[in-house]
Amino acid sequence: MSQQLPDVQASSPDVTVGLNRVGVTGVEKLVKLGRRDRDPIVLMAEFEVFVDLPSWRKGADMSRNMEVIDETLETAVSEEAYRVEDVCGDAAELLLEKHDYTTKAEVRMEAEYVTHESTPASGMPTQSTADIIASATATEDGTSEEIGARVTGMTVCPCSQGMSASRARETLQQLDVDDDVIEDFLETIPQAGHSQRGHATLTVQSDGAPEVDLNELIEVARDSMSARIYNLAKRPDEDHMTYEAHKDAKFVEDCVRALAEGVVETFPDLPDDAVVTMKQSNDESIHQHNAHAERVAQLGDLRQEVSEDSED
Repeated sequence: MSQQLPDVQASSPDVTVGLNRVGVTGVEKLVKLGRRDRDPIVLMAEFEVFVDLPSWRKGADMSRNMEVIDETLETAVSEEAYRVEDVCGDAAELLLEKHDYTTKAEVRMEAEYVTHESTPASGMPTQSTADIIASATATEDGTSEEIGARVTGMTVCPCSQGMSASRARETLQQLDVDDDVIEDFLETIPQAGHSQRGHATLTVQSDGAPEVDLNELIEVARDSMSARIYNLAKRPDEDHMTYEAHKDAKFVEDCVRALAEGVVETFPDLPDDAVVTMKQSNDESIHQHNAHAERVAQLGDLRQEVSEDSED
């Protein structure tokens, strides 16, 4: 006769310390992203799912919990969604309902998202990719949701470019070129600077679903760097990207500030208490380290700072 196995997970731990996040990562699910009057986009999404664990409970019972998590995610992704953040929100709320010992459930999702566009100079059709970032946190007080994206672009170092401009000015002066001609030339033709592949991350979080369009968020992120890049590039496109990037050289800090300005201008109807996360990481070409800057702020604070800057 079989005996009931003891529920070790529900016993008291040796050290009675509560944990903020216990769960699983790397859970892959298909998500259908609905589009009005068009076929849905099917995403291969990777989820992270967590609950908090009270100090009196030893474990979250991973094996049984995984059944709950899988059932929860299957329910959340079973129908088309027009907002991927709502998929996370539905899953977080279901997870909270199914755990009598937890006070908070978190669900995070990432997926590769493809957009269609044309190359900037040759007009060739091409695709670009962005990493969708969505998450939700559910408590008994309500559910907050986050949506955003991580995109890749190109930046040029203003400091390096400034040194190249100084060298060019000195060389042209030695060739007896008129000073006015030199300044006109340097203003018209941006000088060389070392370039980097940049990675911009932009997300917006609010109570419930943020009233933002994912594609507009992606556009803001792509426009925050010195120049966009494309999967396909003919020679005229390469020349265009190089020129545009050097014409708008930016430090990593400038890119984050451009994200802030872009969010303020693009989403005037977002509430002031929406939380905006902005990050920029550059893969340095002449250093063995990378550059990074970020800002997390309520939108109301960003609006005030951007407004004060425009008044100066």
